[in-house]
Amino acid sequence: MSDQPVNRPSVLFVCVHNAGRSQMAAAYLTHLGGGRIEVRSAGSAPAEEVNPAAVAAMAEEGIDMSAEVPKILTTEAVRTSDVVITMGCGDSCPIFPGKRYEDWALADPAGQGVAAVRPIRDEIRARVLDLMLSLGVAPSVEDESARG
Repeated sequence: MSDQPVNRPSVLFVCVHNAGRSQMAAAYLTHLGGGRIEVRSAGSAPAEEVNPAAVAAMAEEGIDMSAEVPKILTTEAVRTSDVVITMGCGDSCPIFPGKRYEDWALADPAGQGVAAVRPIRDEIRARVLDLMLSLGVAPSVEDESARG
């Protein structure tokens, strides 16, 4: 066995606007993955800015998304990802053989206040933790949030 680092799994989160759900999921995976997972997010029709309520809800978790910017979904982003998680983007995500695809049915936080975004955020956190488990990567940061 060589001393070379093992290839990190790569995950791409996709939603239409890349302003709420996919940004929160990417922020959680980046935070909890501790650099052991390559994380991307994108949208099929990116918004002008990340949803301020999503930024505020994540700040409550100690995760700063204020510098994030919605990004356009590219074929290359899908091609170079091991796992593609879609969140309401329908058929706009290109399909490549050999990739693992999951569709997370989550409420859209667009136009919602922080109080309405919190349950979406909490469901995303639970799904991200399950995803990490399925990838064999334990959270590097203690997840202190109560589950259930």
